[in-house]
Amino acid sequence: RFYEELLSHGVLKPLTAPVEGMVVREGSYNYVAPQGISSVVKYYLKQSGADVCYEQHVTHISLRDGKWEVSRKVGPPEQFDIVILTIPVPQILQLQGDIVNIINESQKQQLESVSYSSRYALGLFYEAGTRIDVPWAAQYITDNPCIRFISIDNKKRNIESPEVGPSLVVHTTVTFGSEYLDSDPAEVQQIILSHLERIVPSLPKPSSIKCHKWKYSQVTKAVPNCPGQMILHTQPLLICGGDGFTCSNFDGCIESAMSLAEAVKSHL
Repeated sequence: RFYEELLSHGVLKPLTAPVEGMVVREGSYNYVAPQGISSVVKYYLKQSGADVCYEQHVTHISLRDGKWEVSRKVGPPEQFDIVILTIPVPQILQLQGDIVNIINESQKQQLESVSYSSRYALGLFYEAGTRIDVPWAAQYITDNPCIRFISIDNKKRNIESPEVGPSLVVHTTVTFGSEYLDSDPAEVQQIILSHLERIVPSLPKPSSIKCHKWKYSQVTKAVPNCPGQMILHTQPLLICGGDGFTCSNFDGCIESAMSLAEAVKSHL
């Protein structure tokens, strides 16, 4: 029903653009978000009617008079009746305050067993009217030590327009990501560009480039034997979930969200 709803509102559309090297599993369907994957999140936030605050870097979670006091890097602490954490699992373990002692030894071992792959993503942005002359919208690369995936994003999303310049997205291999995780981003950018030039030598010169380190890219090992969430404290409720408790695809996110919602509802 989630897919049906998103498709009916145009948030998702079936993938029709040619993707070379994609493994198509029997019975699976591929969709694309024409306005980017963030449009899926924005759709649900709008549906919820929630008042959303962005760029709040949480540092401490502590118990204060039967509520959770949440401290952040900038601004005063705030108190909440319920706290739900969906950040990457290693970041849960980095939080300070009473949460350090609230997570019991068994839970700590489970959380510490979670692992993620790391990658770099490179975005190349072009002026309107620029032509990228390749027969595909996206391509999986299997024989390059640096690059795993290339996408001409507006072509993949099927939203090509003469008014908007194309953009090209590159994802590195997991091996490259882990090897260069702590390297200088400018150096990493040059290495990726040199490999890209060999794979697509006809690429025009971009007007701007953005290199992004994706430290927690995809879950390679989730919390074992987990129902999509983990309750760290019951009264008041402190609960964590996300793809670290299922798997890193949309189905995994829905599974964890449903599990979180059920657990929270029973505490209201």
